[in-house]
Amino acid sequence: MTMTTIDDHFFLKYRELLDAEDQAFDELEHASEDGNGPRFDEEVALWIAALRAKLRFLERSGVAVELA
Repeated sequence: MTMTTIDDHFFLKYRELLDAEDQAFDELEHASEDGNGPRFDEEVALWIAALRAKLRFLERSGVAVELA
């Protein structure tokens, strides 16, 4: 796979995905602190979706991400 040029567009999109993941994690943290089980489960799913979106973007951009 050819790597996408790392340019301003790449960084803007990646920052957008990082921010979405960060926001989802913050909501997950709040649900955990509140002891709200059903909301926690929902927030975990949203956080995982945000993380997957970020990893898919990196993969499409040709950035290899290896999980040990």
